[in-house]
Amino acid sequence: MTEVKLIPLTEDDREQFIRDNQRAFKYGATEEFGMRDDHFEEDEEIISRETIERSIDGGDAYRIMADGRKAGGVIVSLEGNKGDLEILFTLPEIHSRGIGQAAWREIEKLYPDVEVWETLTPCFETRNIHFYVNKLGFHIVEYYCKFHPGPDGDQHDEYSEDSLDGMFRFEKRMK
Repeated sequence: MTEVKLIPLTEDDREQFIRDNQRAFKYGATEEFGMRDDHFEEDEEIISRETIERSIDGGDAYRIMADGRKAGGVIVSLEGNKGDLEILFTLPEIHSRGIGQAAWREIEKLYPDVEVWETLTPCFETRNIHFYVNKLGFHIVEYYCKFHPGPDGDQHDEYSEDSLDGMFRFEKRMK
């Protein structure tokens, strides 16, 4: 059985963490769409460096370690008894081995006072949707699209008629 631990992100691992995150997100989109994908934030990246850095700087970032090796990363932020799962990724070469689930269980142990966890994922990320709903117990509670923009309003103006351009908001209520 694989031993999964969360280690606080160190400054000397920050750059590799960002590159690993971008590679994992790009892999997911490429798996879903092949090279036809056009859901890029910047420089043909699914998630921009700026988005990742803002999440690291505004939250708690951890390197996921599996049997002592780097396996991915997670970033959470807290406000009172509400937690936001900003980013969770595993390296593509270790997908489907339960490491993401084990990392999430560690997050729940680290933050026992969180009553509601929230996260977002694009509609095209069917692998993520499956993971959050079927593996971690989140529920889809809102759908952001051109007809229903997210709380930041104009950020979602780029949504087209394509249903794949939307975002799902998930919640997990803790018992």
